[in-house]
Parts: sequence; structure tokens; C-alpha cells
Amino acid sequence: MGLTSLEDTIKDQAKKRNNAHFMLVDGMSNLMNEKVKRCDSLDFHAFGLKWNLVIHSSCVKDYLSLYLCINDEQCTGSNWKINGSCKLGVVSQTGSPDICKPYEVSLDSKYIGFGVDRFISQEVLKEKFLVNDKAVFYAEITGVIPKFLNVTSIPRTMGTAECLKLIEVPRNKSKFTWKITQFSSFDGEHHSSYEFTVGPRRWYLEMYPKGCLEGKGNSLSLFLHASDLVSNVVKATTAIFKLRVLDQLKRKHHEFTNGYRCITNSRKGFNKFLALEELHNPSNGFLVNDTIYIGVEFLFVSTHEYL
Repeated sequence: MGLTSLEDTIKDQAKKRNNAHFMLVDGMSNLMNEKVKRCDSLDFHAFGLKWNLVIHSSCVKDYLSLYLCINDEQCTGSNWKINGSCKLGVVSQTGSPDICKPYEVSLDSKYIGFGVDRFISQEVLKEKFLVNDKAVFYAEITGVIPKFLNVTSIPRTMGTAECLKLIEVPRNKSKFTWKITQFSSFDGEHHSSYEFTVGPRRWYLEMYPKGCLEGKGNSLSLFLHASDLVSNVVKATTAIFKLRVLDQLKRKHHEFTNGYRCITNSRKGFNKFLALEELHNPSNGFLVNDTIYIGVEFLFVSTHEYL
């Protein structure tokens, strides 16, 4: 089954299931070998509420885990609950039966998601559900009754579908380095790099030289900001990246890996990225002649598109 015919098949199934969401994952090998440990679907709506699907590859060895989570701003505080039913499934592309696991949904402030840790073994997925490194997962929600929520539900006439492409960033296009001179003279609370483009999005780095929130006064705070998309087709991106402060003497850089599904004007990083004591220690090589190098290396920048 080619990609176009697979997309058409998914769209046809979505039209027949008005409270379902299908997620085609292109690049499953990156998820199964744990280069990418988790991928989240785009948000979708059912029964007046916002949900998303989450696939994990690192919860149980040699298995993929599949979860349905509620991701709605209305569901805050302790006094809300949702009852209903759901099916979690993976679609066969080879003619064998789909895997479909039904559940009774009961979500509240303590349990905002549910699913299966051992949803499908990687071996079974490869044998029956993986074609050209692509697999299709879905959730179909029925009979949801929100309690203690003022929800206005407009009945859906069809389901939704998306394609998530797990794209490894070429090494020669994966890095951005920000050189900051006269670091000690920075007066403002925070400072930003100029924008740069990686994949389908523009980005910039933001640092707080004296920290913010729990890092204020004790740490350098560092964040990666998602700016505008450069593609009209792509609706969101997922980035896996390393933030680092470069060691200019021994190349023992201080770095952390992070990842998140990005929307425009969102950020991800660390309030306590590097202790100021470590930053100003001359033997560490982070600050030399009042100059610091801050960098980001992208490992994956994956795209989400509606079908």
C-alpha cells in the first residue's frame, strides 16, 4: 500500500467514525530503536473536549505503549470527571485483523490519561502492521459524559487524521551556536539570539544570565523558543534537541537533551540549566575572556500535518 493510498484509506475510515482520530506515523524505526522515545498526536476534539494520543517506546522493553490523554483547559482543578468508552487500535495494512482494545473511560484530576503499557510488541508490529516504516494508530471515543464541567458539545460529522513524520536532522544542518561577548555587562533580565531555521520552523535561544524562577540568583536559565512555521501545510512540530554551554578549554560541554511538541511562541528548557558557581569557575572553560558560547543541536524535528 503506497503512502497516497494509505492516506486515502485513513481519511475514508475517519469519515466513517465521527469521534475517532487516526495517526499515521512515518518513520517508526526511529521510535522503535528509541532515537525518539515518545510521540504525541495533534490535539483533536470529541464531545466538546480536547484529547491527544501518545505513543511510548521506552516504557516496556520491546513493546510500544499507547495512551489516550485529555488535554483540555476546561479540565483544571479537582472538581471534574469524565465517563465514557474508548477503543485504542492499530490498523492493519496487510489484510490481517486490526488490533483493537476497548476501555471504559474514567478520567479526573488524578488520572488525565489511560492506555496500555504493553499495547503491541515490536515483533508483532513489524510482522503485521508495519509497511514501508509506517504504522497507523487510532482512538475512537464514544458515550462521554462530562461531570461538573460546563461543556458545549457540537456533534462531529467525521473523525480526524494526521501524518506524523519522524525526521532525523542532517548533521550539517543540525547546530546553531550563539556567541555572547561582554557577558558580564548584560543588564536585562533575559536576552535572545537572532532567529534561525531548522526544518519547517524558525527558532531562537533565550537565556537569563542570572536565572529565572527557581534558578533566579543561582543558575543560568536557558530555553529553546519555537517561532513561526515556514510551511503552510505543517500544523505543529516535535523537536528533540540538546541545549549546551560550550567548554572552550577542554570541550567537555555542559548539555542536556530535551524534547517537546511545539506550537508557535512556545518554549522548552531549564530554569536551572547551569549553576552560576560552575559558570564562573575559570577551570570549567564556560566563560573565557568574558565570552560564552551557547548552542543547540537538533536530533529530530518531526512534522505534524492533517490529512
